[in-house]
Amino acid sequence: MNTVVEKFFLDKAANRHLDWLESEAIHIMREVAAECSNPALLFSGGKDSVVMLRLAEKAFRPGKFPFPLAHIDTGHNFEEVISFRDKRAAELGERLIVGSVEDSIKRGTVRLRNPQTDSRNAAQAVTLLETIAEYKFDACIGGARRDEEKARAKERIFSFRDEFGQWNPKAQRPELWDLYNTRVHPGENMRVFPISNWTELDVWQYIAREKLELPPIYFAHQRQVIPRNGLLVTLTDLTPAREGETVETREVRFRTVGDISCTCPVASDAATVEAIIAETAVTQITERGATRMDDQTSEASMEKRKKEGYF
Repeated sequence: MNTVVEKFFLDKAANRHLDWLESEAIHIMREVAAECSNPALLFSGGKDSVVMLRLAEKAFRPGKFPFPLAHIDTGHNFEEVISFRDKRAAELGERLIVGSVEDSIKRGTVRLRNPQTDSRNAAQAVTLLETIAEYKFDACIGGARRDEEKARAKERIFSFRDEFGQWNPKAQRPELWDLYNTRVHPGENMRVFPISNWTELDVWQYIAREKLELPPIYFAHQRQVIPRNGLLVTLTDLTPAREGETVETREVRFRTVGDISCTCPVASDAATVEAIIAETAVTQITERGATRMDDQTSEASMEKRKKEGYF
């Protein structure tokens, strides 16, 4: 088989795979709209939530989305991502609800030793639960994937949360034959993950196929970083160099985005979606394993945060 023909059949197979994933995700979104009375779509401006927006467009356009967009803002997010979030919401003409960790700190429901510099990543769970209670959401749709981290691999697509917003991995509901039990009592809610079955590579291939715009920090750029514990910590006021550490200017990109205090870039010269796809296809480290300081505190870090209400 010559190279041109081989590439044709490979591309065709990849597109069939993406078509199947897309169809499943759209079905799940429509199921949420049909079964839940007051859902919200979580949108951070990151790559997975950008994919979720495109899926929502395909599920519900030309009508308005049957839910608002929502984001839990730590106040310590990368400016490029927050600017992109606001721009996309405005372009779509959809309502954006922002829950603020800073507001939770002012209310006293979140307490940090030093609110100006301490990581606010874990505190998002409190603000998320407060936002759910304030707007009475009975379902929050998010872009988490099972391949990201082993605690997330335990999730059902419709992940039940009790009246305290907590997750019990032993009390999840069966989802045989793609049948979903969406029943909740007042105060309880669902976290719904339409792209659970996608991989990081699937996400990037879908971004390429759909020609989706992303924040620029996903692509290779020069940035000052601090090598620390096998990671590259960005040099910022929130994450300064410690005594004895060296600051280097490296070519990096972000595989995932989140709170500055715990999100690290990776060394990379991949400046295009195609180059990122090639790089992702051969990597052997999960994106959270390569970029998230908060997941390195213990093997159970993510599961503990999820049980407390984290997405």
